[in-house]
Amino acid sequence: MSDPFIHVDEFGITLGDKDVIKNLSFEVHKGETFALLGSNGSGKTTTLRALLGIYSEFNGLLTIGGEPFHPGSNVQVGYLPEERGLYAKESVLDCLVFFGQLRGMTTKNAVAWSLNYLNQVDLRDKAKVKVAKLSSGQQQKIQLGTCIINDPELLILDEPTKGFDPVNRQLLIDIIMQSKARGATIIFVTHQMDEVERLCDRLLLLKDGYAAAYGTVEQVKRMYYRPQVKVHFRGALPESDQYTVVSSSEDSAVLESDLDDSHLLRTLVEKGAEIDEFFVVAPSLDKVFLQIYGAASSRARS
Repeated sequence: MSDPFIHVDEFGITLGDKDVIKNLSFEVHKGETFALLGSNGSGKTTTLRALLGIYSEFNGLLTIGGEPFHPGSNVQVGYLPEERGLYAKESVLDCLVFFGQLRGMTTKNAVAWSLNYLNQVDLRDKAKVKVAKLSSGQQQKIQLGTCIINDPELLILDEPTKGFDPVNRQLLIDIIMQSKARGATIIFVTHQMDEVERLCDRLLLLKDGYAAAYGTVEQVKRMYYRPQVKVHFRGALPESDQYTVVSSSEDSAVLESDLDDSHLLRTLVEKGAEIDEFFVVAPSLDKVFLQIYGAASSRARS
């Protein structure tokens, strides 16, 4: 495998008298979509700010494209912070065009891109409206536009769809995935576990400044849950030491086993089970999140 596009090695940072991150190491590969997850206060935003050079006092090594990031770096980065960073007194179009110019676009190209983008996010009629007059969700759409206007090779998105209804949430996800299709590397910070399951190649879950889990979605699930299958059967389910019955009813059961799916099915049939249905029951990432952070964390982020 090629060298990682983002490399974080033994990263630690103290803010005030608190060790926010402790000896954290992970990699993000070029072109992948990577989720950075955790409960509120777990260190997600702090890690991103250190990666982008906003925090400069820390231990360890953080590089993008082989070197620490700095203004004027060869790597083009689009950063969407959780807080708004727009010029509220300017018009929507002028705000977008300004950010395009900052990133080296001509005025003509920035205007053309901005008008096309406003059409895409259903805000073309707001082009001359001051940013301050927009709703919170509309401002978030403009904020995303300022991040992707120059097709950056790295997109860092902190809660990009927070507060959106399902239609507009999907609209923003589609736009973000268009950037991925053009080759962008994407880091997501989100509390929407369904987004992670659908969109992300790998993930890191932070807890109290440590990596609680790291890998693909399936790898992380298997760290905390044994594989389960649900079977619908006729008659009785035979007993065996090769699987454990987690729950059961008159004609169905959920089983756990160290056997792979095909081997487990064959074992059941060989023992005389009359199987009508057999399918894998995959735990959701929400369930993993609860396992790691507990019900209190779930309430805090809702």
